[in-house]
Amino acid sequence: MQLLLSMLRSISFALFAVFALGACQSTASLEKTMKKDSHSFAQPEKARVTHLHLQLEVNMEQKQLRGKANWKVVYGPSVDTVVFDTDRLTIEQVNVNGAPVQYRMGPTDSILGTPLFVPLPLSSHLDSIAVEIHYSTHPEAGALQWLSPEQTNGKTHPFLFTQSQAILARSWIPCQDGPGIRFTYSADISVPTPLMALMSAENPQKKSPDGHYSFRMPQAIPSYLMALAVGDLAFAPLSERAGVYAEPAFLPACAQEFVDVEKMIQSAESIYGPYAWGRYDLLVLPASFPFGGMENPRLTFATPTIVAGDRSLVSLVAHELAHSWSGNLVTNATWNDFWLNEGFTVYFENRIMEGVYGKDYADMLAVLSHGELIETIEEFSISSPNDTKLDIDLKGRNPDDGVTAIAYEKGFHFLLLIEKTIGRPRWDAFLTGYFSQNGFGTMTTERLEELLTTELLSPEEIASIGVSAWIHDAGLPTNCPTPHARRFDAVDAALLAFGKERILPSSSATKKWSTHEWLRFLQGLNDLSTADAGSLDEAFDFTHSGNAEILVAWFQVAATSNYSTPELADKIRSFLIRVGRRKFLTPTYKALLENGQAERARAIYAEARPGYHAVAKGTMDDLLDYR
Repeated sequence: MQLLLSMLRSISFALFAVFALGACQSTASLEKTMKKDSHSFAQPEKARVTHLHLQLEVNMEQKQLRGKANWKVVYGPSVDTVVFDTDRLTIEQVNVNGAPVQYRMGPTDSILGTPLFVPLPLSSHLDSIAVEIHYSTHPEAGALQWLSPEQTNGKTHPFLFTQSQAILARSWIPCQDGPGIRFTYSADISVPTPLMALMSAENPQKKSPDGHYSFRMPQAIPSYLMALAVGDLAFAPLSERAGVYAEPAFLPACAQEFVDVEKMIQSAESIYGPYAWGRYDLLVLPASFPFGGMENPRLTFATPTIVAGDRSLVSLVAHELAHSWSGNLVTNATWNDFWLNEGFTVYFENRIMEGVYGKDYADMLAVLSHGELIETIEEFSISSPNDTKLDIDLKGRNPDDGVTAIAYEKGFHFLLLIEKTIGRPRWDAFLTGYFSQNGFGTMTTERLEELLTTELLSPEEIASIGVSAWIHDAGLPTNCPTPHARRFDAVDAALLAFGKERILPSSSATKKWSTHEWLRFLQGLNDLSTADAGSLDEAFDFTHSGNAEILVAWFQVAATSNYSTPELADKIRSFLIRVGRRKFLTPTYKALLENGQAERARAIYAEARPGYHAVAKGTMDDLLDYR
């Protein structure tokens, strides 16, 4: 088996070059069997984009992108129209092969936006054509966040970043906005000096004196991986193929935090084959970024909240790096298949962290993942049991509704169960082939289930695992793995001592605790009195923690125990105004709402909301019943 695994990995290195080239140049045929995507108006089985040249001018004062998207479109015999997705774009002119045409806008859908219909000359055979769309964006485009200088670290220059996942690319580029449609791209972007522009492409490492930047992405990507950032940025190398961008004053701290990135890349490659995207760089964004990270190829977007000073939160980097295989390379065909991106990535992240930092460290991550899964299952089983399925149906809903611990953590535990059932050698050999054979393509839930049950698992293993139940049934199967972390044993003992006799953990013990051990401790505290919370804060000064994960866990403990001080109240307010990461906003606002502080929560939100990205606003508006 080890020989087979070695052979598969060697073959995959050769195959990746072929896949990458084929993905860039394949315009010979349309996929008639593409899975129907309910979140896009495009009809790729009839006419499909294959390459984009984007020319944009960035106007920071007017909060607008303006220019043109020149698409190469392949279409079949007797097809007379190509359909693009748009959302609040102003379409100024459309040319087909250089000549103006009479385009048509369809009716607007509150979730999907507005379809753009462009006429094509009829052909008797498979043909390709250039479609050039002149347009401008809306100042409140869903993908774009325009930051004032005061909202940045440097406080001197404005900042722009995009967030295209899941269906927000259509708000800044007229495109066929489905994860199953891949294309290569190039771009010319003009920005005000002295700002730098970066994209999910081959990037500059120095500022252009005239504000003009050119980009090239030779590997085919789906639209949700289109990314643009503009700001006062500088670059620091981490290795020959990796580096980090950040605002200049913040760059040294970021470079120090991510010093192990090359080790992570090498660990990932040793498991599932070569990194296929050339460079792996990170861009640390201002704190309003709504996610922990976004796996844009060649340029991961990351929240500054992972820069803790002790590299304790870099598992997020491992997660985004893992997406270079699971997601970017083999992509969910539709957003109903989202768990294929995220479940595989959480599993791969855990393997990378084990490779770099050891099994004990990875086990802590797995245990915390299990806790989040159980909590989510309990919550959803009451409010929305069908949303506990991996094979979720999001038709008629915003695909962002599927971004939950079910896709991430239930998917991870399903894959972990397969590994434990058949052993790592067989599982790794299967996954190495999975990535090499499906590289630069898409995967459906149905196809993966077929691969598992016909090419990997025996009938006895299929029954033992319960493959169909894991994928299609609500809830959590009884054979879900329960990870154990040896390093949490001491934490659990400390929790027991505090729970029974209010004995605080000793400073000699806690000074060795990682972020994950502190999270285990804080999440394990139950039925605290206000005085109990006060004694903990006095002993460990949680209120002044510089670690965002610990701080948010403490906010929840404080809220449920009715503990507050002027300093803590100010900390919560300033944190919610400064940080836009949805993972932190949701539990903090929810804790305030559920513990008699709803009026305060809504007052803070009214103040903080203008600084949040549209993705975070959507979630918080619903949570806080904002009008």
